[in-house]
Amino acid sequence: MPIKIGLIGCGGISDAHLSGYLKVAEHAQVVAVSDVVEENAQRRSQQAGGARIFNDYHALLAEGDVDAVDICLPHHLHKDAIVAAAHSGKHILCEKPLCLTLAEAAEVKHAIVESGVTLMCAHNQLFLPAIQRARQMIDEGVLGTLYDIRTVDSFYQAYNPKNVGWRANRAMIGGGELIDTGYHPSYMLLYLANAAPSEVTAMLSTHRLHFMDGEDTAQVLVRFEDGAIGTIVTSWAQDMSPERFSVVGELGRLFSYGNDLHIHLRGKPEETLQFPGINTYETEIADFVACLRAKRRPIQTEDDGIKVLKVILGAYQAEAEKRTIKI
Repeated sequence: MPIKIGLIGCGGISDAHLSGYLKVAEHAQVVAVSDVVEENAQRRSQQAGGARIFNDYHALLAEGDVDAVDICLPHHLHKDAIVAAAHSGKHILCEKPLCLTLAEAAEVKHAIVESGVTLMCAHNQLFLPAIQRARQMIDEGVLGTLYDIRTVDSFYQAYNPKNVGWRANRAMIGGGELIDTGYHPSYMLLYLANAAPSEVTAMLSTHRLHFMDGEDTAQVLVRFEDGAIGTIVTSWAQDMSPERFSVVGELGRLFSYGNDLHIHLRGKPEETLQFPGINTYETEIADFVACLRAKRRPIQTEDDGIKVLKVILGAYQAEAEKRTIKI
């Protein structure tokens, strides 16, 4: 019997999530949707093939007859929705960021442990084949001791005061670009480093989107407990390096532009692996459903989401206090 999914939040990102469920309809179906904007809920209901509509997610949790929920709300609403879903015994996929403060993170962790439900953080870019292959090679010791990891997500974002919506409000977004798009290179960095971050510092800028409360550009430096140094480069203001990630170790380096992986090992011929392009949202949704069916650990749980949040909040504190912050 297919897993019954409730979609909480029917804005833009929910379209990509719903498309993912339609690809695995034999195993999971969106049977209920919730949004305070009736038009958005109607649209997603139709896409799902007639899902029940709720204007309050608490009603969906109580009456929607769902096994799991997919939270696609604005950032500041994540914590309350996660806690409510956990207390209702529903498994959870939550869009990034997990939540906005360490106090909220503690509430999330308590609710998940107490209820015993599965929570998967929607870190879709980890499903890129190049990321997976690079992590496998790192785990196999191909690069030896890691020295330096760099992750990049930077592009020209066409936001303006009329279309930016809640993202222009620091209280709703949790900061600025770093805690939004910058979340992607942050979790990619921690995934590739596979070590605990110990220190962070940052420089944040607003180059172009001056109508926002928060920054539109960030560069973050992270020291890991094993001695590796990580760099996060992210922006909505400009097109920067097309490189998605690079990893340098004692035996050579790996780098990728997205669908490839360049392998330069000392004393060996250079090698380039090419991977087919994939829809990372669809792959993420398929894996969430597979996790629930097999009762296995997701690729990123609430613990991983909290680690990413600690780095980003540390970066904001470092910028505010002009110093390095211990994590």
